Amino acid sequence: MKIDVLVVPRASRAAVGPMVGDRLRVAVTAPPVDGAANAAVIEALAEAFGVRRGAIAIVRGERGRRKTVEIAGATPATLDRVLSRP
Repeated sequence: MKIDVLVVPRASRAAVGPMVGDRLRVAVTAPPVDGAANAAVIEALAEAFGVRRGAIAIVRGERGRRKTVEIAGATPATLDRVLSRP
């Protein structure tokens, strides 16, 4: 499943959600330097979706805040579950 995300680097805490327009907001504490934020995004999404890090790939937007990620094994129902967490 491909998901468009909006990354918020240097956030005070890591969080996945809510939706911002048509993109999933992913806040990470890592700075956008040397791929640290990308690694943190993959880690946050893996934890939220309950998949291993290797199941997530950044398909588009490697160097920007707006990214498209592909999560192997994720379904729209899984996304709904992630968004419904408190």
